[in-house]
Amino acid sequence: MFDDNAINNLKEKINLWKKDKYTKTITKFPERKKEFYTSSNIRVDVQYSPLDIQEIDYIEDLGNSGEYPFTRGVQPNMFRGKLWTMRQYAGFGSAEETNKRYKYLLSEGQTGLSVAFDLPTQIGYDSDHQMSFGEVGKVGVAIDSLEDMEILFDGIPLDKVSTSMTINSTAAILLAMYIAVAEKQGVSQDKLRGTIQNDILKEYVARGTYIFPPKESMRIITDIFEYCTKYLPEWNTISISGYHIREAGATAVQEVAFTLADGIAYVEAAIEAGLEVDDFGKRLSFFFNSHNNFIEEIAKFRAARRIWARLMKERFGSKDPKAMMLRFHTQTGGSTLTAQQPENNITRVTLQAMAAVLGGTQSLHTNSMDEALALPSEKAVRIALRTQQVIAHESGVADTVDPFAGSYYVEYLTNKIEEDVNKYFDKIDSLGGMVKSIERGFPQKEIQDSAYNYQKAIEKGEAIVVGVNKFIMEEKRPDELLKVNPEVEKLQVDKIEKLKMRRNNQKVKELLNEIEGAARCNKNLMPPILAAVKEYATLGEISDALRNVFGEYRSSVLL
Repeated sequence: MFDDNAINNLKEKINLWKKDKYTKTITKFPERKKEFYTSSNIRVDVQYSPLDIQEIDYIEDLGNSGEYPFTRGVQPNMFRGKLWTMRQYAGFGSAEETNKRYKYLLSEGQTGLSVAFDLPTQIGYDSDHQMSFGEVGKVGVAIDSLEDMEILFDGIPLDKVSTSMTINSTAAILLAMYIAVAEKQGVSQDKLRGTIQNDILKEYVARGTYIFPPKESMRIITDIFEYCTKYLPEWNTISISGYHIREAGATAVQEVAFTLADGIAYVEAAIEAGLEVDDFGKRLSFFFNSHNNFIEEIAKFRAARRIWARLMKERFGSKDPKAMMLRFHTQTGGSTLTAQQPENNITRVTLQAMAAVLGGTQSLHTNSMDEALALPSEKAVRIALRTQQVIAHESGVADTVDPFAGSYYVEYLTNKIEEDVNKYFDKIDSLGGMVKSIERGFPQKEIQDSAYNYQKAIEKGEAIVVGVNKFIMEEKRPDELLKVNPEVEKLQVDKIEKLKMRRNNQKVKELLNEIEGAARCNKNLMPPILAAVKEYATLGEISDALRNVFGEYRSSVLL
């Protein structure tokens, strides 16, 4: 990329500058730290130049936006045409309460829905199960049956909005409910746009809301791939999630490495199930976190796109550029939010959201300032949405594609992140792939060590968190925090009782038996699950039908 004579001349000038001006300056005005590092322990030099990126080939390593290897973005004109989808992750209490929040957000300019489900829904228990007591509606909306799903999307035309559902173990059931609601609205499933997270491997690594063993969970995922390839061509069948990996304490490099390694495992499973990479590959999507180290985050997103494009082309033989594109949703870093001085979180979220936009995200959720204390209030969620709108319409960063491209530091970091991620791939491959690595506890231990080291740095004052270990002040607990109605659990239990009195219980029993039969003989599970959902079989009943065949997973990894 650079002329040899120019490079040699530049080396001389930089060496002279370091010996003279730089050395004199730091002697008189010492630097804040002996060494500077990113969150991934990448050493940061005082400045960067063509010397740090002289091996870059523009076409091979960067390319034009919308072209392989997609380093600069997946669309030729990116946000000059269509802005990213503005989603606010929301769900609490009952379907009725959450429906009101969705309508409020849509009226305020949100352009897509993002559903948060409560813990029982995530792990396949109805609200009347003993395991659900005390958790109904607490961290998301309680969905027990198609009846709840109908209420959740009442008055919201599913042919006009795209919906993201953060659901994993029970993803097939919630997708079936969404399809059934759409049909009741007169919307055919081939018109539906949205995403189910459906990423079970990261649950074993970082989060824990799994039900079935890995092998059986992977089978359900490939069934969803197959069904959606045939019937939901606009639906993203999986959102391979680095978000929760980062929330558990991973570095930026680890987030990319383990997320894309999960992606490799899903592609391998789908190919083994007889699916074509260029068919299902176009509907894969990803979900990343955005943290506070602004420049590293921009470089992370760019590197992830390039790594995935190369993996799909070189490792899996993809020939369709659309199947090589890494399309991703971003959420700002929940674990970076502080209960102390919560207004500071507005600044953190703004930086993180800006990094995601500069990194070329396809959709974005901005966390609310009060989330370290409670579920977000209407005022806080409005500020979070307005943050995206100000970035989109006032900052100018959406007016050109990949504006940080060519920055010596950004390009150096993009290369360095790719290099370090590939080292992780080599280690994971040597362990037999991501599933075997998870079973042996490798990614869990790496994340645990990173989280421990970061916490140690905070306690020593080496990492500053404003309002927590520096710039501390006395303050009172904020007013107007959202409180979930304590009656939600009783209301949900009553709903289930009345539903079971109204529905055709004999028909439900027959359909649950069909699900068990399909699970035993390796038939695609989506059609019988959809049939059961339409007859108002509950989420817990369908999950139990699968438990009867697959069993439940208990982690035996000792970290």
